Amino acid sequence: MSLTPEYSRFHALIPCAGTGSRAGTAQPKQYQLVAGQPMVMHTLQALARVPQLASGWVILSPGDDFAWPQDSWPAHFRREACGGATRAESVFNGLKAMLAAGLDPEDWVLVHDAARCLVSPESVVALIDACRDDPVGGLLALPLPDTLKTQKPGDVPRVDATVPREGKWLAQTPQMFRLGALHEALAQVAGTDFAGITDEASAMERQGLSPRLVPGSAMNLKVTYPADFAFAEAVLKAKS
Repeated sequence: MSLTPEYSRFHALIPCAGTGSRAGTAQPKQYQLVAGQPMVMHTLQALARVPQLASGWVILSPGDDFAWPQDSWPAHFRREACGGATRAESVFNGLKAMLAAGLDPEDWVLVHDAARCLVSPESVVALIDACRDDPVGGLLALPLPDTLKTQKPGDVPRVDATVPREGKWLAQTPQMFRLGALHEALAQVAGTDFAGITDEASAMERQGLSPRLVPGSAMNLKVTYPADFAFAEAVLKAKS
């Protein structure tokens, strides 16, 4: 028997209020041109091809003045200028906006990084299929493929120890949880400026819950550093 009520729907939330300081770009990295259009548009267009998604919510900084392209904008997506100083605050404010607009707290929300422009619609569908009947929800993640080292204190980075990689995963997005449950989890840490909350799963873990890990893809990397842009450009051009 399905645990997802018949009326439950699926929505994407894309925090898009960051500055991307590590990317080395003159403008926020999500607006940097990649393969002919702003990187975030590749992200939105991939999510728009997920048939289960009823809506998409792009969370912007209040002072965002980016000239969004209209001809390639997904019709069922909207922009909300309620972003915060951190990613967690932007997600929290976006969830509040969704609830204020009348979305059901039992609906599912899939939070996805604007800078993960290589996400495939198929992987998002796989996440939905795996988690729609899960009591908690879950996230795309990648089993750690490489040897992991810890670093000794000091000015020169040196290995302190080798950490077993078994049972360790690299968290990706989307991360999928009930809208109301995720809002409540973030509300409980809002007074601490979301200290220790690095993603949505970490907020749910604070509630004593164990989100489901759904195998993702190494292609679903988060464009962070200058070299990542060249990689994303090559992949997107090859796809087109």
